[in-house]
Amino acid sequence: MTKAEGILHALGGSDNLKSLEPCITRLRVVVNDPEKVNESGLRESGAFGVVLQGQVVQVVVGPEADDLGEAISELTNE
Repeated sequence: MTKAEGILHALGGSDNLKSLEPCITRLRVVVNDPEKVNESGLRESGAFGVVLQGQVVQVVVGPEADDLGEAISELTNE
């Protein structure tokens, strides 16, 4: 499983994503159901930190945020 696949899975899968935006060192994600987000799974997939605020999840991934955002977007469009 790639890092992007692991993060997508830990976010609850592509059906749980409303929007995803890379922002410098983090992925800013709006989810449909915050209960489906697996914080420990995100960390296991390589996230340095996770901030949950309602339906907004910020996944701190470092300087690869743009590349991961693109890879996750490609996975959700399959």
